[in-house]
Amino acid sequence: MRNKKAVTAVAFAAAAALALSACGTGDDKTGSSAIADVSAAPKDKAATVLDQPFTKPNLVLTDTNGKEYDLREATKGKPTLIYFGYTNCPDVCPLTMSNISLAKRELPKADQEKLQVVFVTTDPERDTPASLGKWLSAQDPTFTGLTGDFPTIQAGARQIGIGIDAPKKEKDGTVVSMHGAQVIAFSPKTDKGYVLYGEDTSAEEYTKDLPKLIKGEAP
Repeated sequence: MRNKKAVTAVAFAAAAALALSACGTGDDKTGSSAIADVSAAPKDKAATVLDQPFTKPNLVLTDTNGKEYDLREATKGKPTLIYFGYTNCPDVCPLTMSNISLAKRELPKADQEKLQVVFVTTDPERDTPASLGKWLSAQDPTFTGLTGDFPTIQAGARQIGIGIDAPKKEKDGTVVSMHGAQVIAFSPKTDKGYVLYGEDTSAEEYTKDLPKLIKGEAP
């Protein structure tokens, strides 16, 4: 056995189907807890290494410049982090992007240029290319934002075990997007999603792991 935190993609997908986070609801009973049950391992590191990595999603969407973006082609052979979320989320999504941004700044310039960070909206009706681009620019102008029709986005998320539901309006008028809050890291060597991170991963933990992810190594 390589690692106590190693799990199969199939096992993760089964858990992720039950691990949707409602950004802004204050419900901490969803999200990373289901993953912890699957791994059956102590929280000794942020990364969960998959024994059977995910194939990169076959997603063709629209980027923040309004241009067609083929995820597989655009990130082929590059270390890539993929996250599904939405810009109106008041907590989990901006914190996750901020933590990744802070960690990226600690990398040498050459490695910063190699790392691809892709944010796919789960709320495409409100997250237009323009609004998504403005939101991501405040995090890191090099991050790629993608939007499109919801069924396509949902199908792409499912390919890597991320469950998302269509945005729903609550009684108080707020719109909530239920989505898996995991970050999936794809190797530049194989283009496979071999490492995942939960929503509680800190900037310091990303800082520690990114140099290895850049090389396609297990953290």
